[in-house]
Amino acid sequence: MICAVHQPQYLPWLGFFSKLDAADIFVIYDDIPYKHDDWQNRSRIKTVNPKKPVQWLTVPVHHTQGELIRDIRIDNSKPWRRKHANSLAANYARAAFYKDYADDLSAIYAGEWDRLAPLDVELIQLLCRWLGIATPMVFSSQLGYEGRSTDALISICRKTGADLYLSGPGGRAYLETEKFGKKTGVELLFHEYEQPVYPQQFGQFAARMSVVDLLLNCGHESLHILRSGRTITPFAASEKPGRQ
Repeated sequence: MICAVHQPQYLPWLGFFSKLDAADIFVIYDDIPYKHDDWQNRSRIKTVNPKKPVQWLTVPVHHTQGELIRDIRIDNSKPWRRKHANSLAANYARAAFYKDYADDLSAIYAGEWDRLAPLDVELIQLLCRWLGIATPMVFSSQLGYEGRSTDALISICRKTGADLYLSGPGGRAYLETEKFGKKTGVELLFHEYEQPVYPQQFGQFAARMSVVDLLLNCGHESLHILRSGRTITPFAASEKPGRQ
């Protein structure tokens, strides 16, 4: 059983959903410190403007250093919901599948959102339904796991009944890879992702857009396209260990 663990992100890119799709259970890592202006509160979309082909959509938040992701509050004094809804409509109204998804998107932005994590997760779940991904999700804060860093990830796997941990490629640099294997009962896999090129509006292809860009342009073909960029490899004992 494969477990993947990831911080909640706002309108994530294709690689996020590929990792989620490849797992048997996906853990939303909501009880670790928030990283401001990372992917947790922002994403990118393609625009009609050739002089500014990529636009950031950023959710404004209140935050203090070390505050946990689950506690981050949205700054609703700023009209971010209207701006994001209008930006998506303005740039994708003529996309082939915009009308198929417009009502669901409108409902999200019509809602009241106090905290960032519930917004992120609601959007992730919506996008999974559109893609046809059915991987179950749980919150790390509900698991009662132990330890920090690599130990925490191994503990999360045990709590979920997983014997395989699926890491992103960055795990080669920060994971204590020697802790995986027979002594812990959790083996290590790496999820590698190469951006697939797909039909996209407005000129030259732009990579690392929100998965919304793929869905609004490609509709029911999106999951097949998304999966085409994925490679999963087991950690080899001969690989150079990460952090010791």
